[in-house]
Amino acid sequence: MDAFIYFLKHGFFHILNWFAYDHLLFLIVLLVAYSFNDWIKTVYLITAFTIGHTLTLLLSVYGLIYVSSRYTEFLIPISILIFAVYNVFTAGKTSKDGGYYFKLMIALFFGFIHGLGFAGGFSRIVGNHNKFLSALEFSLGVEAAQVVVAIVILILGALFQTVFRFSKRDWALVISSIVIGLVIPMLISHKIW
Repeated sequence: MDAFIYFLKHGFFHILNWFAYDHLLFLIVLLVAYSFNDWIKTVYLITAFTIGHTLTLLLSVYGLIYVSSRYTEFLIPISILIFAVYNVFTAGKTSKDGGYYFKLMIALFFGFIHGLGFAGGFSRIVGNHNKFLSALEFSLGVEAAQVVVAIVILILGALFQTVFRFSKRDWALVISSIVIGLVIPMLISHKIW
């Protein structure tokens, strides 16, 4: 039971870590276009991300995949930037599914990238514990933290859209633009050329 709590807490605070705020930025741009009415879609999106994150953790812990942190530390802000730019260009536009299935696949793919970014750190904390079980426990913590972040994002969206009369489109545009401004310095500091 102690190991379960240990890895659950590590997963939870892996997401809620101000020094690694890239996950928070990614979750913001992933979910900013949604409201409480779309809660099931938000759960599927963050779960797709967690699945990708977990798969790469497992593949790396078992030595089946390795990507230099130099590349993953550059690809993580790229993933955030892509979603933020996508939001800017699609805010307020409606399609049959609102681009949801595209976002679902991209969330899974970017989960792979973000998982690679933490693979080395996870290998250090897993030690002599069961790697597979530890990764699942860690991932439960990641998922729980993402649910907390999602609730906060949805509450803030509802607040700004009702109290301050932001339209859903303007909310997505403003927040995505702020994230673009925050992610550009990350890209510059992690350049690969």
